[in-house]
Amino acid sequence: MKALLDRLLDGGTLDRAEARALMGRLMDGETSPPLTAALLTVLRVRGETVDEITGLAEGMRERAAKVTLRRADAVDTCGTGGDGSGTFNISTAAALAAAGAGAAVAKHGNRAVSSRSGSADVLEALGVPVGLEPAAAGRLV
Repeated sequence: MKALLDRLLDGGTLDRAEARALMGRLMDGETSPPLTAALLTVLRVRGETVDEITGLAEGMRERAAKVTLRRADAVDTCGTGGDGSGTFNISTAAALAAAGAGAAVAKHGNRAVSSRSGSADVLEALGVPVGLEPAAAGRLV
């Protein structure tokens, strides 16, 4: 991994397969926090290539929890957070509005990082179960 970091620091790029493998190692906890920070920082500062973004996304998708929903027409809303604009949790409000209109909504998100409330915080305060196992979540949608 040190050689990979050195290559990136020298302005090199990752091909799609390397980026996918890197994300796998990151998500599997095979890199130390300082090395993880260095790798992600150099990618961000240099600017990610299309192959890097594609490979990183593929690596995440390979490890994502699979949820089988009862309804094939379900929609999802998820904000990225951290926009710094001071808005309220719009993605959760949109999910509630869509569900109120009859849509099957598979809302996902997390706790607050840069704001007062993340999706999990809002939903938990409303009595919605959060942190469910994939099978249990799928039965609800």
